[in-house]
Amino acid sequence: DVAHSLNNLAGLYYEQGKYADAEPLYQRSLVIKQETLGPDHPSVATSLNSLAALYHRQARYAEAEPIYLRTLAIREKVLGPEHPDVATSLNNLAGLYQAQGHYAEAEPLYQRSLAIWEKALGPEHPDVAKSLNNLAALYKAQGHYAEAEPLYQRSLAIAEKALGPEHPNVAKSLNNLAALYRDQGHYAEAEPFYKRALAVSEKALGPAHPNLAPTLNGLGVVFRETSRYDDAGAHFRRALNILETAVGSDHPNVAFVLNDLALLRVAEGRYSEAEPLYARALTIREKTLDPEHPDLATSLENYAALLRQTARADEAERLEARAKAIRAKSE
Repeated sequence: DVAHSLNNLAGLYYEQGKYADAEPLYQRSLVIKQETLGPDHPSVATSLNSLAALYHRQARYAEAEPIYLRTLAIREKVLGPEHPDVATSLNNLAGLYQAQGHYAEAEPLYQRSLAIWEKALGPEHPDVAKSLNNLAALYKAQGHYAEAEPLYQRSLAIAEKALGPEHPNVAKSLNNLAALYRDQGHYAEAEPFYKRALAVSEKALGPAHPNLAPTLNGLGVVFRETSRYDDAGAHFRRALNILETAVGSDHPNVAFVLNDLALLRVAEGRYSEAEPLYARALTIREKTLDPEHPDLATSLENYAALLRQTARADEAERLEARAKAIRAKSE
């Protein structure tokens, strides 16, 4: 039918990172389904979920949340609280909260979705791997590395067994395990995981897909921290180009790359080039993130450090005070 075809074409655009092309198709599909099936049909929930995921990917969090919540309500009502589709909705809502730094709200949703998937699908299913991966990412974001590592390792083992070593989900698991090692300063362990993740992603998705950006950025960090500055800069620039094309210049993921590129310029002593990068990253995060998000504190701290290095202590103190207030609220 028409709604199904529209949804499938939108999904294809979504997977290619063509979000502006996907949105009107998802919206048309949703309208048709609501008119023909009623507002509480499971197929309507599927369309709602797709539209919310599109907004989530573009950091349009305030638009995504009520749609995710409506999707969850429909699925719990129609399918029951233990259905795998309910787990999908819980997982997606948790990811939205995590992206905004609301970790305490995200954790019980991830845990409930994992329990549903394990019970309904068995412990070796790819959806279980995805759930383990997401819960591990939440722990990593909070610095709980010892809790995150076994979940990442189990997720990778399940994905490789169920999907094969060249699947994009395997690349995602490899990337996340690499990032865990990187964040602990274990660069020699991180690098081969990043390189394998990049090779798998490029083969499966092509050289310009937005899913490559976190791996390119992470590998750039490894190169920067091991004083391979030219390689680091090339990887950061490629990640930045991919993201700006796919999600726009004001997306929070762009701010991540800008921040890491600025740190590279500082390491090279190129302070005048670092400052506009820090300033732009801070502006993006102020615009798109919750005012108490820890990533905003990171931007403030890094920019303040540069101001101190360039003898502007008064300006630095103002940013440091803002960062300290954010950190205090998250403790």
